[in-house]
Amino acid sequence: MGQKIEIKGLKSTFVEFDNRKIFLSEIGEGFPVLLLHGGGAGATGLSNYSRNIEALAKYFRVLVPDMQGYGQSSKGVKRSDPFGDLADVMLGLLDKLEIPKVHVVGNSYGGACGLRMALDRPERVQSLVLMGPGGVNTTRGLPTKGINQLLSYYADGGPTREKLRTFIREYLVYDGSQVSEELIELRYQASIDPEVIASPPLQRPNSLKAAIRMDFSRDPRLKRCNTPTLVVWGADDKVNRPSGAETLQKTMKNCDVYLFAQTGHWVQWERAEHFNAITTSFMQQHTPA
Repeated sequence: MGQKIEIKGLKSTFVEFDNRKIFLSEIGEGFPVLLLHGGGAGATGLSNYSRNIEALAKYFRVLVPDMQGYGQSSKGVKRSDPFGDLADVMLGLLDKLEIPKVHVVGNSYGGACGLRMALDRPERVQSLVLMGPGGVNTTRGLPTKGINQLLSYYADGGPTREKLRTFIREYLVYDGSQVSEELIELRYQASIDPEVIASPPLQRPNSLKAAIRMDFSRDPRLKRCNTPTLVVWGADDKVNRPSGAETLQKTMKNCDVYLFAQTGHWVQWERAEHFNAITTSFMQQHTPA
C-alpha cells in the first residue's frame, strides 16, 4: 500500500508507445497475467499487489504496470471515457510487448479497465478476475460514502493526510488497524505528485453521457461477453456495493462469484492467501494447453 516491496527476480522498466510511458514490473514465466491496480490516491501496481505477485509468479508470467495517470507512468486520463482510455493504454502495452492474449486481474478501477478490455477486444482477454470492480450499477443509485471520499480527495481543499487516512482505514479495508501510519504516509507522498494534482486520474464524470458510458450495467455488450470471469467481492465493501456481484453474475454468460466475509474493498490484500489460491486455480483452469 505504497510501501517499497522487495521481490527477488522482479524486473522493472518503462515501456513507451503512442506518446505514453508506462512503468512496468515483471516476474515469472508461463502464460501472461496482467495485474491492474485500483484508483485510490497514491495507488501503484506493486503496492496494490504486494501480497500476491510472488504467489502468482510461481505459475504465470506476471505483468504489473502502473496504470495511466498513476505512479511512475505518464499522467492524464480522458474524462469523457476514462475506462475506455485506460483499456486502450493497456491494450497498447500488450501490443508493444507483442503479447496476443492475457489473463486480466483487476481491482476496483483496474477491474473496470479489465472489463472494458474484454468488451472492446474479447480476443485479447483469456479470463477475468475482478475484485470489487468499478462501473457496476453506478447510475442506478447514489454513490457510496467510500466513492464520495475517493472522488473528493483532490477537491474540497486538496489532498491531506487525514483524508487519505480516513479513506484507507474506514473505507478501503474491513479492519483499519491493519494499516500502519508508515503505509499511509508513503501512499500520501505518492498522491501529491504535482503532475497528479494537476490532472487527477479519477474524477467525477464530466457529463451524463460519460456517466452512462462508465456504467457497465447499461452496456448491451455485457450480456454477450463470453470471457470466463471470476468476480471476487468483500461482503463489507464500502466503496463499490457488493450487490454489483449479483448484477454481473446474472448478466454475464460465464461468471462465477466469490464473496469474502468480514472483508472490505481490498480483498487481494486483506485475504491474500485465500485470494491467491482461488485466483491461481481459476486462471489455471482457463489457461490454454
